[in-house]
Amino acid sequence: MKFTKMQGAGNDYVYVNCLEEQVSNPAEVSKYVSDRHFGIGADGLILIKPSERADFEMAMYNADGSQGEMCGNAIRCVAKYVYDRGMTDKRQISIDTLAGIKYLELFLENGKVSRVKVDMGAPRLAAAEIPVKADTEQVINAPIEVEGKTYEMTAVSMGNPHCVVFLEEDVRELNLAAIGPAFENHPRFPKRINTEFVNVIDKSALRMRVWERGSGETLACGTGSCATAVAAILNGKTGAEVTVQLMGGELEIAWAGGDAPVYMTGPAVTVFDGEIKLPEEI
Repeated sequence: MKFTKMQGAGNDYVYVNCLEEQVSNPAEVSKYVSDRHFGIGADGLILIKPSERADFEMAMYNADGSQGEMCGNAIRCVAKYVYDRGMTDKRQISIDTLAGIKYLELFLENGKVSRVKVDMGAPRLAAAEIPVKADTEQVINAPIEVEGKTYEMTAVSMGNPHCVVFLEEDVRELNLAAIGPAFENHPRFPKRINTEFVNVIDKSALRMRVWERGSGETLACGTGSCATAVAAILNGKTGAEVTVQLMGGELEIAWAGGDAPVYMTGPAVTVFDGEIKLPEEI
């Protein structure tokens, strides 16, 4: 199987062009290639497919084989992949996902895509749509008890579910491997949850670490950065334009509020191309 390793702000995936390659069991392939010791090493698998509704379709699988609805860092890399390889010559493209069609603007350096701006759509705040079990229609700065400690959370869907937690303590010092799974599998989240742990630096900057549903800690999460910015704006912690500082880099997020779309801008990088022989049982 031919593949390309790519990363957006350190959020790395294995990309396969399904216009040329066939992946019959993507869940198992994702688990195999994501292994950082016995596989290629990645946060998951991304399949680039033809689409009848958009220019291309993106299917994403987490490192544990579960399918995700959307990945903001991955979709930027898909845009770079299709443009840099001559699969499109358009600087504005559409990509279909399980979270709907996303619209992207490509920025070039020396004829190659270096940054991508994504219209991530409007955030969904209704508890039932995220989903999160709650007595209120929305969950904004609401208490949640996790392993005997009470946190304040804001729940946001960017096509996938997010729980944003603002902390006074430095998130860089958190034992995320201990606390992340407790949030991910908390009974209030019927479909599990992606959790963002956030420090407010100032009115235009946030520091964030993320525990992703199905993958664990990753160096960046695009939808999580969008959810974090939305939560910060809803709670009056920042203005409408925010730089989110992640372990793997920075993303620029803008949201005008209400039903307005969230815009995310960030890098897309090709790491290397390769070919891997998959086990016969996959």
